[in-house]
Amino acid sequence: MAKNKNEAQDNYLDYVPVILDKHKWESDDEGNVTIFIENKGIFNSLAQKLMKKPKVSQIHLEKFGSFIFPLIDGKSSIYEIGQKVGAHFGDDAEPLYPRLTKYIKMLNDYGLIEVKPGRKN
Repeated sequence: MAKNKNEAQDNYLDYVPVILDKHKWESDDEGNVTIFIENKGIFNSLAQKLMKKPKVSQIHLEKFGSFIFPLIDGKSSIYEIGQKVGAHFGDDAEPLYPRLTKYIKMLNDYGLIEVKPGRKN
């Protein structure tokens, strides 16, 4: 919330998502994205030894996520990413910006990306 009447509120669409370096990801020939998460820590080590859990978990993204994730370049705002999603998927992406912002927030909540304030106009 703005501190005074003259201070504009931030628009979440102006924010810039950034993929965290600690996560590796790849895209196959068909454009399907897989994110690799290394399971670290004492509880994960115990689970790996006792229950044969993997050292690296894989997250396979669906078609919208596989299109969006490579667009997260640390330079493009959520609004700019949305324009590309809308151009690619058309009406299938609607309601575009509510869906996209919820998806970006979810990636942020799971610690896969970080969302930074964008440029001030």
